[in-house]
Amino acid sequence: MSTWRDDPNAIPPWNERPKCHCGFRTWLQVWTDPLPQGKRGCRFFKCPDIDDDFKACTFMQWIDTRPLGRVSLKEEQERRVRQQQIRLKGKEDELKRRRAELGQREAALKIQEEQFQAREAQFKREAEEQKNRYKEPAQSSTSDGRNKKGKFLRSTQ
Repeated sequence: MSTWRDDPNAIPPWNERPKCHCGFRTWLQVWTDPLPQGKRGCRFFKCPDIDDDFKACTFMQWIDTRPLGRVSLKEEQERRVRQQQIRLKGKEDELKRRRAELGQREAALKIQEEQFQAREAQFKREAEEQKNRYKEPAQSSTSDGRNKKGKFLRSTQ
């Protein structure tokens, strides 16, 4: 059984691609620039440059040591379709990772909201208790038969 390394036109499966320094699976690309000389048409792995901090990753790894031979239009179209599929897979993986992070953040926010509501309820209870403490002594001083100046009132019975 031949592998993708045996066939110069084959594209390696996603799980066999190296990971760049960012931790992402690399994309397969074909060198199109005239320099360095002799590399035009060679395949290489490149970081997808998915970075929230706007820093460009410079990871690159050559697959071919010399350019690929001429390929038919159909083969080139198939290669491009496979490349697009690979790019989409990379984007899907990144989207899954971001959704998982978002789920974790939402869970953390929910916990914080519950803690905030619990603290708010506790503050309300404490304020109500404090309010009730100040009412009770004022009511008891007038209910023991004294007037406001502290003198006893006579009861007329």
